Amino acid sequence: MSAALRCLLIDDDQDDQEIFTLALEESGLNMQCKTYNNTSEALQELLKTDTLLPDYIFLDLNMPRINGIQFLTEIKKISRLQHIPVVIYSTSSHPKDKEATQKLGAAAFITKPSGIKELSGLLKVFFQTHLQPAYHKH
Repeated sequence: MSAALRCLLIDDDQDDQEIFTLALEESGLNMQCKTYNNTSEALQELLKTDTLLPDYIFLDLNMPRINGIQFLTEIKKISRLQHIPVVIYSTSSHPKDKEATQKLGAAAFITKPSGIKELSGLLKVFFQTHLQPAYHKH
């Protein structure tokens, strides 16, 4: 059995964090997920040289202080972090948000669904089409 993939979820809404975690479990994917309530804390952790980097980052756009767009812009400037696929996970479904984040290097854009089952399905589809084979090298 391969090692679990690691993801970060950066979202200031506790309910959305719980829904995401439950949907990930329900999807049956072999993934460990660490959550952060704000982008500043997540960025500080990612910048530490001894931090084990995640395979994926799921990022809410509407965050206090440093919003999702600012966070995405910052990590794409840092060579140690720029290869990590960032998936925007937002209540927005506005085409301008999707286009702006794609230009900044986001791997995908998932609009938050209303339920766990729907999110679980979206995550399965995402990982079927975006699973990074490079992360399975040991």
